[in-house]
Amino acid sequence: MSKKHKRLSSVTEEEWEQVNKFNRKLTEKYLEQSHLSPHTIKQYRSGARQFFRWLSIEGENEPLYELKSRDALDWQNYLTNYGLSESAVKFKRSVVSSLCGYLELYYSDKYPNFRNIFTRAIPAPVGQPVHEKEPVTKKELEILIEELTKREEFQMIAYIMFSYRSGARRAEVVQMKKELVNYPRVTDKNGVVKKYYITEKIRTKGRGKDGKIRALRFDDIARDAVVKWLEIRGDDDEPALFVRKFQDGTVIPLQAGTFNDWCSDVFSKILNTRVYPHIWRVSRASHMVVDEGKDIKAVQALLGHESSETSEGYVVRDESSDFDDAFE
Repeated sequence: MSKKHKRLSSVTEEEWEQVNKFNRKLTEKYLEQSHLSPHTIKQYRSGARQFFRWLSIEGENEPLYELKSRDALDWQNYLTNYGLSESAVKFKRSVVSSLCGYLELYYSDKYPNFRNIFTRAIPAPVGQPVHEKEPVTKKELEILIEELTKREEFQMIAYIMFSYRSGARRAEVVQMKKELVNYPRVTDKNGVVKKYYITEKIRTKGRGKDGKIRALRFDDIARDAVVKWLEIRGDDDEPALFVRKFQDGTVIPLQAGTFNDWCSDVFSKILNTRVYPHIWRVSRASHMVVDEGKDIKAVQALLGHESSETSEGYVVRDESSDFDDAFE
């Protein structure tokens, strides 16, 4: 198992109130930009707040326009020493850099001498070992479903099978409604009934406030798993497909982060290998091309990629046969 990186805690309202007033107001102004998606706003709010909290505790709680490059370096070193992953450090660095760019552009009349504190002189975070992109094999998927069935974890099974069969991202899966089991199979213009169903259009990954809008396709294998979960779940008024149920009967939608917890705390331990939400897309793409001989265009359509080259990057092949051919 690979090392699990640490995460910074969320900033409480009490902590945020201790942050320099200018920095608080600047953050909120920055987040009001109309081109930012809700997901981006959430991530950037968290990153900005964490930076300014650190500044209020470890620094002198100065306004952003008084900071220098040494503050940027100190922040980056703090994140690295704390134990964050390289990608997390880069993201939190980009949040602060973006805030600086916003300040430079829109407040130049008030602070003409301010410059982005992340200059070329600040070295990029030191690279850390990159995880191999290994798909879950069909046998491993079978083992995982068998074990979860024994544990009667039918919601987890529904999540896995819907994610895998539809090739959906976790942020797309969390938007699913339980009504999808009532959708009929797709019928083309000639009246031919297809072997799959289609969801309502949802927001998927993409630039802008609205992102990219598309529908997901899924088959009877995914549908059957969802039906089983809903039978166990029983009747309630919550429309979301994936939910958390409390002892008092309260039912609330799951957050996308729960899928990460299931992958790391449950699925990874069952298979004794690293499992993460995006692995279902990688696995589906690899199985379609390598095991089933499907065209990469089919993968592109299922995963919703603009280019088949992007889809090709999801396919993990065993290159040993290529070397065998090279030396025959």
